[in-house]
Amino acid sequence: MVAVSLSPRALYEEVAELLRQRIFKRELEPGSWIDELKIAEEYGISRTPLREALKVLAAEGLVTMKVRRGAYVTEVSDTDLADVYHLLSLLESDAAGVVAKRATDAQLKELQALHKDLEAAAGNREKFFAINERFHMRLLEIAGNRWRDQMVADLRKVMKLNRHNSLLKSGRVRESMLEHRAIMDALAKRDASAAVKKMQEHFRNGLEAAG
Repeated sequence: MVAVSLSPRALYEEVAELLRQRIFKRELEPGSWIDELKIAEEYGISRTPLREALKVLAAEGLVTMKVRRGAYVTEVSDTDLADVYHLLSLLESDAAGVVAKRATDAQLKELQALHKDLEAAAGNREKFFAINERFHMRLLEIAGNRWRDQMVADLRKVMKLNRHNSLLKSGRVRESMLEHRAIMDALAKRDASAAVKKMQEHFRNGLEAAG
């Protein structure tokens, strides 16, 4: 058994992050029950911090808790996924419009640099999607609304439960890259209307690929 080294921060937060990453990596599959005894033994902890960690993940929508039965990794239905993409489209397209109007030249150059990294990673799906997320989260930071940032962060965690299905869609990485190119073009021209429209198209196409 490999020992897990836990950081000084709150134990339940560290456990939540460990479980979160296992869920994203599909080591814990959607629909699978979480074996509390086994995980507590693996991490060398009691079940109390583990249960607190599960409450955190339940609040994020990553696990579902059942009274007297425990917790299982949330299964995202087609309706759930459509709802998540709809909200992300609204929130992130609004942010794109704000960035087109208000971003400094330096901030736009930063987004352009991330976009270049994204295009360079087109041959590596995992790297591509990691940079893609950094681009989106940086755009949100530049737009400057911490409430929107938190909502998007939580929604993206749920979206990741289905991410690997979209990764397998033939040609989706190239399509996503071209969509990002159109978004960057609108931002560079400071065309808020076009930025909103292109971001909405990006999420609409992403939902089709994820379905």
